[in-house]
Amino acid sequence: MAADARCEKALGRSSSEGFFVVHHSQAPRRRLENTGVTTMLDKARLRIAMQKSGRLSEDSQALLARCGIKINLHQQRLIAFAENMPIDILRVRDDDIPGLVMDGVVDLGIIGENVLEEELLARRAQGEDPRYTLLRRLDFGACRLSLAMPIDAPYDGARGLQDCRIATSYPHLLKRYLDGQGVRFKSCLLNGSVEVAPRAGLADAICDLVSTGATLEANGLREVEVIYRSKACLIQRDGEMPPAKQALIERLMTRIQGVIQARESKYIMLHAPSDRLEEIMALLPGAERPTLLPLAGDKRRVAMHMVSSETLFWETMEQLKALGASSILVLPIEKMME
Repeated sequence: MAADARCEKALGRSSSEGFFVVHHSQAPRRRLENTGVTTMLDKARLRIAMQKSGRLSEDSQALLARCGIKINLHQQRLIAFAENMPIDILRVRDDDIPGLVMDGVVDLGIIGENVLEEELLARRAQGEDPRYTLLRRLDFGACRLSLAMPIDAPYDGARGLQDCRIATSYPHLLKRYLDGQGVRFKSCLLNGSVEVAPRAGLADAICDLVSTGATLEANGLREVEVIYRSKACLIQRDGEMPPAKQALIERLMTRIQGVIQARESKYIMLHAPSDRLEEIMALLPGAERPTLLPLAGDKRRVAMHMVSSETLFWETMEQLKALGASSILVLPIEKMME
């Protein structure tokens, strides 16, 4: 899809949302809500697309906030502007995000790998050569795309789906998987409420996203096979980036790395016997070499401070105590930078 059409599809919502779209020759515009001001989207600013609402929306907003990007994300605004960095946030439907990145409308996108891969396969099926750069996988949005069938229906593997009708919102991912299994099937494309298809007589099985399986169970279905595992990811448009914008992306990536690393790490402080340090370190395999500080009035013990990337379980703390450690503190880390 052309960039103009992609932008119009993503942002061309009703006027009640306070936005309208014009051609790129005039540059995308946004109308500030409750004001008469119309402002140009500055192409020198970094443009990031993220889901307006849905399972990735809150986590995407939280990630940017933890990176120190101050954004007023009013519920009805489709475009938000960072107060402290030259960054614009476009809040759109999740299935529009890959196209916005591939068409060069935005610079970065936060999107589920399942949506990204489906768009990639769809474009290749149309003879296109879509391009983008995967910057990194993120630590949220984990889910799986699975085949599910009525609870009382037999299942003996994918080959048992020969010539079945399968309802899905991911026809290309489903086709790739079943083609690999040598299975012919009839696809029933639904953009929502896929779980009701078997009961409504529309399909024999479904292929849909699963997180806990509770929705499947509530609709009389059971998960029978996982065909794709997904997490949120950050992608960048293809092509040369202006130096200032590329530098900003690198800055942002450093912060994201710090946020994720901090979330996965703990700061550990304890007092330890000087002659048991190596044994204590062996219990903390994910830890860096510690900082050792003398304890006032106690030459046989030291204070140990360290960062550990491993989860510290109660059992480990009990083992540390058995080695003579005391005053053990395990603290969360808000930010990190190496």
